[in-house]
Amino acid sequence: MRLKPTIKVLLCWVLALFFLVAGILLHFFEAPSVAKIVPPFLPFPKLIVIATGVMEILFAIGLIWPKWRRMTGMVLSIYLLAVLPANIYMAIEGMPLGGLNLTTFQLWLRVALQFPLIALILWASGYWQTPKTPDAA
Repeated sequence: MRLKPTIKVLLCWVLALFFLVAGILLHFFEAPSVAKIVPPFLPFPKLIVIATGVMEILFAIGLIWPKWRRMTGMVLSIYLLAVLPANIYMAIEGMPLGGLNLTTFQLWLRVALQFPLIALILWASGYWQTPKTPDAA
């Protein structure tokens, strides 16, 4: 039984659902609230929130589409590093997450969890595996 690939695929579906829901609910329905966590040195915070919402929806699709899963894992990991300043800014300023008021500890834990999340995405998407080539058979 090939349990590890099954766990990875299931995990990709769970991650896809997470990013799909976050992309839609937070970035479109809570866009004004989420725009507040965009660091002030960046222009057009609402546009950034909408654009990143679209990206998260596309990442969700990429995680469930086997042909694009590996590439999506890599690009999504870079994306998570790119949005890290917003999460740090949110923790420094003690801002709410959508409608949730989190403690300082919870906000910094959210920042710290970005790194294991990235590792999990890279593992589940198969990024660390050697890609299969037709000649390798």
